[in-house]
Amino acid sequence: MNGSSLTRTCSRRHLSLIFRVNMAASMASQAAARGLRTATSKNILLDKLKCTWLSPRRWLNLQEYQSKKLMQESGVAVQRFYVADTASEALEAAKRLNAKEIVLKAQILAGGRGKGVFDSGLKGGVHLTKDPAVVGELANKMLGFNLTTKQTPKDGVKVKTVMVAEALDISRETYFAILMDRSCNGPVMVGSPQGGMDIEEVAASTPELIFKEAIDIFEGVRDDQALRMAANLGFKGPLQRQAADQIKRLYDLFLKVDATQVEVNPLGETPEGQVVCFDAKINFDDNAEFRQKAVFAMDDMTESDPTEMQAAKWDLKYIGLDGNIACFVNGAGLAMATCDIIDLHGGKPANFLDLGGGVKERQVYEAFKLLTADPKVEAILVNIFGGIVNCAIIANGITKACRELELKVPLVVRLEGTNVHEAKRILTESGLPITAADNLDDAAKKAVAAIRK
Repeated sequence: MNGSSLTRTCSRRHLSLIFRVNMAASMASQAAARGLRTATSKNILLDKLKCTWLSPRRWLNLQEYQSKKLMQESGVAVQRFYVADTASEALEAAKRLNAKEIVLKAQILAGGRGKGVFDSGLKGGVHLTKDPAVVGELANKMLGFNLTTKQTPKDGVKVKTVMVAEALDISRETYFAILMDRSCNGPVMVGSPQGGMDIEEVAASTPELIFKEAIDIFEGVRDDQALRMAANLGFKGPLQRQAADQIKRLYDLFLKVDATQVEVNPLGETPEGQVVCFDAKINFDDNAEFRQKAVFAMDDMTESDPTEMQAAKWDLKYIGLDGNIACFVNGAGLAMATCDIIDLHGGKPANFLDLGGGVKERQVYEAFKLLTADPKVEAILVNIFGGIVNCAIIANGITKACRELELKVPLVVRLEGTNVHEAKRILTESGLPITAADNLDDAAKKAVAAIRK
């Protein structure tokens, strides 16, 4: 490669990183949506670090073995492993490993596999054994059966694949991650000598054990940075150099796959003197799909919520909640505020739904189809502030949806912004039973009151 082409390649990479930093705001909105579903998130906001930890809505879902393959291809040290779809394949894989001890893991996206229960009667989706024959027997009770954990639907998720891996002893566990941090204008490394546990607990109880290094997007991870982080993680002697090498390889992976986060927990040390990445979570930049076709082709949507999948087809950010007032909003911040004010007035939001900016009439219609398909919904609150959004497009979409879907629940609409007067005229002249609201507070009160009638 000549000097000019190398410069162009490097510039494209730097521009890509800069773009991904700027995309952090939109990813934050998706994180906010996910935060509504559960108070506990694997990705956190570490105030002690003065570092914004962003968790994008993970449209791309990879199984554990797929993440390990990506790491392996970048030279990151992982356990030896095979993937099996049948019990006989699992048995053969266990024999090929020729390991002192073998770990068998059911491959589903939900967490808590170790304490899960199969409808075959088998307890636990993760098992250790020294006998390859036992691997075959256990796989026979996993494959084709549903595994239920704290994070799966009540009926569980069918296991179609198992991972058969070499079980390695871990003498010490650390935590390491690379993530996009807008406050640092680029990627940062975050690490702790306390791994194998929730990093949230470490940050809360012993913040001095959390270490952070900003990465210059033009220089990448420097040798001195990698060695310093390795030392902070507690690696000593030859292991420090080995850990530093793994850190640099993980950054190479971060760049190679257009990741927004690579989290390794634990990054472990074995009694034999190896530094191994035992478990990893990788988040990807959805905007890079056009050049990460091989990665996105691995997407496993079999466990995704059908409603969320349908919403994604229309570029709608939808998260189902357990309330009865459906929210139809543009912008993540406004959607969060809408959910909050409904709760303030004694109601419960049924969903988080962000229409985004460039809304089309068909999207409005499809959004209403999603909302009205939820049997819990007893009222719908539309809250639109039209900056980029043309309120008249929203109004036309609403009237079309109300007529064609034969809306049977109360509908409260608050519109402000671009072309709002035309939008209000469309709604008023439609003859439909739509309740107009002057502001968000008024809209929330009317939506809650409509349910209580």
